[in-house]
Amino acid sequence: MLAILGFITVIVMLVLVMTKKSSPTVALIGVPVITGVIAAFFIKNEEGVVHVLKNVISLGGMISSGIGTVAATGVMFIFSILFFGILTDAGTFRPIIKGVLQKVGVDPVKIAIGTAILAMIVHLDGSGAVTFLICIPALLPVYDAVGMKRTTLACITALAAGTMNIVPWGGPTIRAATAMEMNVMTLFTPVLPALVCGLLTVLVFAFFMGKGEKKSIGSAALASVTQYEEELTEEKKALLNPHLFPVNILLIVITIVGLIGGGHLGIGPAVVFMLAYVLAIVINYPSPKIQKERVDAHAKSAIMMASVLFAAGAFTGIMKGTGMITEMANALVSVIPASLGRFFPIITGIIAMPASLLFDPDSFYFGVLPVLGNTAAGLGVEAVNVARAAILGQMTTGFPVSPLTPATFLLVGLAGVEFGDHQKKTIPLAFAVTIVMLIVSLLTGAIRI
Repeated sequence: MLAILGFITVIVMLVLVMTKKSSPTVALIGVPVITGVIAAFFIKNEEGVVHVLKNVISLGGMISSGIGTVAATGVMFIFSILFFGILTDAGTFRPIIKGVLQKVGVDPVKIAIGTAILAMIVHLDGSGAVTFLICIPALLPVYDAVGMKRTTLACITALAAGTMNIVPWGGPTIRAATAMEMNVMTLFTPVLPALVCGLLTVLVFAFFMGKGEKKSIGSAALASVTQYEEELTEEKKALLNPHLFPVNILLIVITIVGLIGGGHLGIGPAVVFMLAYVLAIVINYPSPKIQKERVDAHAKSAIMMASVLFAAGAFTGIMKGTGMITEMANALVSVIPASLGRFFPIITGIIAMPASLLFDPDSFYFGVLPVLGNTAAGLGVEAVNVARAAILGQMTTGFPVSPLTPATFLLVGLAGVEFGDHQKKTIPLAFAVTIVMLIVSLLTGAIRI
């Protein structure tokens, strides 16, 4: 019953968000609370006894636990919005936008491909949050200037980062290697050709999305952007600090270095952005009165998206705490007939990306994958094949669309797009990338059946 409730929770939440029948915050909190209360009638303690009231009360603790897992990301998100907002107010990105438009023109195809390449390079560190924090604020003004859709920016960045997330130091691959008790490079190296093909597929998708944007915008409209100069109100002009451009650029560089290297020193991204925000606002707007005005100006977007992030934490907390995710994993394994054991790697590869919508990486790699691997091994198929198939999609291509990933909400929040719109545009393409990599893995022998 818990497995059924788990699947119902995820499906109802996704339907409500993608059809815009509910806001993400309401769906992420309301749906699991309702199914969590129902689950309270089926959760047994160690003695096999059901204590409904106690189970219902424990939902509060589950929510708190889930919020705790995303708290640092929420703090990072709030201060990153304030940081980039302050620099935008100061006009830091205006010369950059004009420079980019002069270099690549206003060709949406070049911009789209450039977006994919930038995201791939930045995601070499394996952190989705860092990738989105660097790429989206830098490229968003360019997309707005040219008239390209923000959903295109979010989609291309997600595809590039998701595919790159297969790198051996990325979370999914490390988890898979740990769960299967094998060397991470032994697991990863054979799928390298598939990863290259996946990245090329992302570039192809970026090319066609750029072509679509170009056709949608029209040549006449694009021609008018060559002399781009945003119309500013007198209030916005008063906030500009062109003389501080070198200082602000240096601050951005230092922040990026801190994000990439801070982890080795035990300095989290939240701390980096808190310090960066303080420096940015003090340097650009020393007056306490103006500082308050700037915070007020950006508070709405910061609080709205942070609330979604904490709501996602509540969703994950209930799903894990009630045992729904564990039972979903068991159910998923049980529905695959033993006679299909030879094809477990292919089945795993096909369901890997969609499974990102149902399972967080720990639950899948430490819960589902060992069972799939052991079952396959018992039927004559090496478990490593199942593991390689899994990393082609589960929380790799699938992580930037999953409601169980805080970075997903960071992406849509920074890009200013609806979560449902992002999922509808990105999920089919992310699934296609996984299938391409699965086929290449089968052809190259990385995955054997």
